Amino acid sequence: MEHFTIATVAEQSPDFRRVLWTGEHSQLVIMTIPEGGEIGEEVHEDVDQILTFVSGVGEARVAGSKRKVVSGDLVVVPAGTKHNFVNTGPNPLVLYTVYGPAEHADKAVHRTKEEADAAEAAGKDEPPTE
Repeated sequence: MEHFTIATVAEQSPDFRRVLWTGEHSQLVIMTIPEGGEIGEEVHEDVDQILTFVSGVGEARVAGSKRKVVSGDLVVVPAGTKHNFVNTGPNPLVLYTVYGPAEHADKAVHRTKEEADAAEAAGKDEPPTE
């Protein structure tokens, strides 16, 4: 059994992205988006994503719509949907997300968005295939 006090774990992580757990059909990831930062516009063709916001203030941009997000909000992004999440507040925007199936390499840790983007571009952030 894996057990996380997820809001606490997410709040304590300074990393842009940290994979906490990867299963056969899903993956749990925590993220900290710095002031003025964003996840970056993207589409996961075959991956559903559920994001739950722990702290901070941001803007969800999903399928051409925009909506403010705050602590306690949850946003569902179906596979194939263009999306981005932007920190619009003065503090980090902290969240946890579940991908189904996995989207990132098991146990991946990316301290910054730039590090995450470089790992993806180099093919070093691929989800497990087995």
